[in-house]
Amino acid sequence: MVAGDTVYVLDSDVFIGAARSYYAFDISPRFWNCLTQLAEDGRIASIDRVKQELDRGNDNLREWANTRFSQAFKSCDDDSVIAAFSETMKWVGSHKKFEDAAKSVYASKADGWLVAYAKAKGFIVVTQEIFSPEARNRIPIPNICEAFSVRYVNTFQMLRDLGVKFI
Repeated sequence: MVAGDTVYVLDSDVFIGAARSYYAFDISPRFWNCLTQLAEDGRIASIDRVKQELDRGNDNLREWANTRFSQAFKSCDDDSVIAAFSETMKWVGSHKKFEDAAKSVYASKADGWLVAYAKAKGFIVVTQEIFSPEARNRIPIPNICEAFSVRYVNTFQMLRDLGVKFI
């Protein structure tokens, strides 16, 4: 990663939402080329658990992730990330408002690891999810970010922050 620069760590919904709609591979190859370049420049990354989610989906997205973006998926096998994930799990477990099924999903998906990675590394989470304090049957990424003072933005804010323009 580039020292001194803001780094964004992307959730699977950033990739999946873009591929399925507004930045589909056939209508916006510049978006995907831009992500590749931003990753090469050390400005964006994602995590190994997000890659696992992408590997189960869309053929075009899976191929792109495994060829053009593969080096940008960072391992969560790091003591500081594991410690941060443990903190988030304790926080989730201590909240009676979350249903047990939501806690189980949180523990098994990439979301908690994404926030833990961002917290441990001082990165910004990029997700299309929205803060929802009343959530009970799922645990939105922004709720965890808020609880642990991790900054989060959506895809479009990240692109603006990075000065990206598709001209």
